[in-house]
Amino acid sequence: MNQFYKFVAILCLVFTTTSFSYAQQDFQGKAYYQTKTTMDLDNWGGRQMSEQQKKQIMERMKSMLEKTYVLTFSQTESTYKEEEKLEAPGSGRGFGMMGSFTGGAQYKNIKDKQMLQEQEFFGKQFLIVDALKDLDWELSGETRQIGQYMCFKATAVKTVDEFDWTSMRRRSDRNKENETKEQSKDSLKVETDSTATNSTGKDFMSEIEVPKEITVTAWYTPQIPVNNGPGEYWGLPGLILEINADRTTMLCSKIVLNPSEKDEIKKPSKGKEVTRDEYNTIMKQKMEEMREMYGGRGGRGGGRGR
Repeated sequence: MNQFYKFVAILCLVFTTTSFSYAQQDFQGKAYYQTKTTMDLDNWGGRQMSEQQKKQIMERMKSMLEKTYVLTFSQTESTYKEEEKLEAPGSGRGFGMMGSFTGGAQYKNIKDKQMLQEQEFFGKQFLIVDALKDLDWELSGETRQIGQYMCFKATAVKTVDEFDWTSMRRRSDRNKENETKEQSKDSLKVETDSTATNSTGKDFMSEIEVPKEITVTAWYTPQIPVNNGPGEYWGLPGLILEINADRTTMLCSKIVLNPSEKDEIKKPSKGKEVTRDEYNTIMKQKMEEMREMYGGRGGRGGGRGR
């Protein structure tokens, strides 16, 4: 049945390609996405707060949880950037560590399967170079209208990056117990690797967990037959107009095809070039430094005076 849905989507793609003439080399489009990440304050100890306190905290975090991005795309390349706007004084303050997980401009090359992302972390500029990861999309016959576009549904299971703050949540007591057992079994391995021991950031991240996998739901339209979408998402026979991934929704609110003034889609080049794994290791090391600097909780920082 999935092959049938795929066939229907490809047919739509062929017909719309004929009508819109997307084959031209200078074709370009812009899609604007409203993104929103929900956060359950009760899960983070918010049960002790009044409703007014919760409201104030969510208002301060709004600039981090709700953003607008612009995807500028051609047939094979794209850039995905946050739309610049003037923030209200004090918005987002006090969440610098979590805010540092948010990436800068992102570049995708569908043909070469390459993804580049600018990232500033504690005042240092990095350029994360990664392969464009494939998702095993399962196509569905379910449809819905988004604006003037007919969209098809697709789902996939995605591996979550360990520092994806949008999926971070407070660790349950049961998970803590299970992790303690796993650490006990792997203790010999950890002890033989001093770098892993010093950079895990367990004290800093002891209350946080990130799911290993999440189910992603996408809505794509064959009426715009480009193999692209917001953020890291791609690989469907049409532009992805909506993504629902864990607690984050990305919804396209505006599309401009073949604008009179086209933007150059170019690879970002600023910053020290690192892989995603190397960047995550740097983050872990920085967390360990912070833990030692502020004394930690029963960790090595508390015993510096020896």
